[in-house]
Amino acid sequence: MTSRDAIIHDVTYAHPIERVWGALTDREALAAWLMPNDFAPRIGHRFTLTVEPGSGWSGTIACEVVALEPPRLLSYTWDSSHPDAPHTVVTFTLAAVPGGTHLHLKHCGFAAGGPMGLTIRDILDSGWGSTLLHENLPAYLDRSARQADEKEVIQATQDQ
Repeated sequence: MTSRDAIIHDVTYAHPIERVWGALTDREALAAWLMPNDFAPRIGHRFTLTVEPGSGWSGTIACEVVALEPPRLLSYTWDSSHPDAPHTVVTFTLAAVPGGTHLHLKHCGFAAGGPMGLTIRDILDSGWGSTLLHENLPAYLDRSARQADEKEVIQATQDQ
């Protein structure tokens, strides 16, 4: 879903809130489902997300953590350094629900960029709404759960 100013998505994952929180706040996890980064979960931390450069764009997104309430809220600025792109803010809100975790994504600030900002909103919405939140993140969460289960089995075997 989009509004004039924001990309909004709501997704529920069959994983505990701590696992989803980890996928949002661990540097390696974030790289596995979103993009390479130097993220650290602390307010004021400046970090970059990087992708392949293209079409006059460096491929670097400069970010700063502006809100952090583990394991429920993460918000950071998003500046793609593209001359036509507005400065935006990405906010993830998590809630434990029966059988898993509800994730609410709001990526806002596009209207300030005028028509080009709205075009960029539509491009980013296609990524958030299809691949990232509905394919990459759930696949990462499933792998993480399998690895945790395997570790438990190994530990139980060693304890016997």
